Amino acid sequence: MNRLKDATSPYLLQHASNPVDWHPWGEEAFAEARRRDVPLLISVGYSACHWCHVMAHESFEDHETARLMNAHFVNIKVDREERPDVDAVYMGATQAMTNQGGWPMTVFATPEGHPFYCGTYFPRPNFQRLLTEVHNVWTGDRESVLKQGSKVVEALNTHATLPSGAVPGEETLAQAVRNLRESFDSVNGGFGAAPKFPPSMVLEFLLRSGEREMSGKTLEAMARGGMYDQLGGGFARYSVDAEWVVPHFEKMLYDNALLLRVYTHWWKAGGGEPARRVALETADWLLREMRTAEGGFASALDADSEGVEGKFYVWTPEELHEVLGEDDGRWATGLFEVTGTFEHGTSVLQLLRDPEDADRYASVRERLLAAREQRVRPGRDDKVVASWNGLAIAALAETGVVFERPGFVAAATDAAELLARTHMVDGRLLRTSRDGRAGANAGVLEDYANLAEGLISLYGVTGETRWLRLAGSLLDVVLDRFADGAGGFYDTADDAEQLFQRPQDPTDNATPSGQYAAAGALLSYGALTGSARHREAAHAALGTVSVLARAHARFAGWGLAVARAALEGPVEVAVVGPPGDPRTAALHRAALVADVPGLVVALGSGDTANRGYSGDALVPGDGVFPALLEGRGTVDDAPAAYVCRGFTCRMPVTTVDALRAELATG
Repeated sequence: MNRLKDATSPYLLQHASNPVDWHPWGEEAFAEARRRDVPLLISVGYSACHWCHVMAHESFEDHETARLMNAHFVNIKVDREERPDVDAVYMGATQAMTNQGGWPMTVFATPEGHPFYCGTYFPRPNFQRLLTEVHNVWTGDRESVLKQGSKVVEALNTHATLPSGAVPGEETLAQAVRNLRESFDSVNGGFGAAPKFPPSMVLEFLLRSGEREMSGKTLEAMARGGMYDQLGGGFARYSVDAEWVVPHFEKMLYDNALLLRVYTHWWKAGGGEPARRVALETADWLLREMRTAEGGFASALDADSEGVEGKFYVWTPEELHEVLGEDDGRWATGLFEVTGTFEHGTSVLQLLRDPEDADRYASVRERLLAAREQRVRPGRDDKVVASWNGLAIAALAETGVVFERPGFVAAATDAAELLARTHMVDGRLLRTSRDGRAGANAGVLEDYANLAEGLISLYGVTGETRWLRLAGSLLDVVLDRFADGAGGFYDTADDAEQLFQRPQDPTDNATPSGQYAAAGALLSYGALTGSARHREAAHAALGTVSVLARAHARFAGWGLAVARAALEGPVEVAVVGPPGDPRTAALHRAALVADVPGLVVALGSGDTANRGYSGDALVPGDGVFPALLEGRGTVDDAPAAYVCRGFTCRMPVTTVDALRAELATG
């Protein structure tokens, strides 16, 4: 009996017809293992994972393999994107046992959930032998298995925590830059050797620190290589080579949300047309291909179509000629480097130089994109993850105002509406939804922190204080439920399901660590509201950055970026004026497009109640919200902007030029 048919995860639904007797993660599976006195086989993956699909076809769809699994184990299938906490604790065990990790992750555990043997992908013959061997050991040498499981759990629960220091200062941040330069690829951009992942959080730090060489070279190289979809926009997960030529073709929401924001910030820092092109194309891609019917954003696009990795995206010269004709086909073959860069004579499109004929390029790109739309598309994982939608909300809101694309801001607002309506239950956040139906999994730290970050950005762009209030309620949960008592945060709440280990990892991975994401949102919220509690919590959460900055800066990029903002104040701008006045809008946009690290913007009407643009009613006695607007009014009936640090403000200005000058003085 396969129990996955009612799952909200597309990944679990992909396995609902397997002959394997799958259970979803939950107490029922653990109880069944205890009743049958057999081990658990926990298989962890995600919808866009290529090797997960390979193992599924080879083993989980194979009746003989399923017979062995069903006879000897209780089998649990986990979507790592729905349960990052489960993934984290078992990945820690897998890495401790094998010195490597990845997905699919295959874990054999006691009925109590204690892992005793771990691995990743196994070809079918190897996997069948392993199933038999684990069964034989379980039945013939149970004591050693139980002892191994206890040792693993004990070792993982006694790991040394990362020491915490003071909030990073200028010298620490300079050390981080030096450490990054040691691994910087000065030829190809990026850091280290192949494979290369987009270093989004590190790039944010470098941009905020004025380090234009490393950031600019990396951003341009990624945008010109095959990891970026030159026809449809958006980035693949990573490059398998050091030159950014051949991607691993899955497209993830979190990568594209983070990179959209980075390229918008690069434009603000002088990145010019390349930054603008990639930001707008990526935002258009998000709205065109990742938006759900309910207004949220789907999690990922698969790497495969028709069972072949990359088939949707690659081209041969003959295919270009067929679509474009001989003349344009020859031109496009040279322009896009179609020289057999991928498998079987196909190529991933690159754009290593700007086309001389912009009109011809636009026509070629449009025709190729239209032809590609006739191909079989990769599958889409359309579950909505709160954390990654928070990243998308921040990116789209900021990109929309910077490039004057109100549709992007509207899309960010729609996503925020969905999350507020569907994911918030009794003041707590649920991690996922699908088709407008919330899943059962509790939000983890990154969900609260990244959504709060997105809502704070959305408030800064729209002036609607409801978003700032919701961000504040999320951050109150972070402070009350996730704090570790030593300045940091656990990745799960104190009332969440108890696993064999309570996960806590302050380092960045593909997304900002929950701790550093929380620090950033807390810092911004404190700057807008004057809350000492939030500001002090932000500073405390940055303590581990000082330790990582010296030798492991690549794993603390977002913490370093937040630390840079903290050193800058951060700078606060209060813009006040009638909501329909174009002078108000001009001051507001001038503040938002300024290249100032961690800048926060409050927008209000400038009247005595100062209720903001949303019409929120104030609770009697609670003062102006946000407090940055308190006492800030128009000047001689003209809209005004106040540039402040720590609520200490300079004289107000009433023109865009004067505001730019104030912000430029630091």
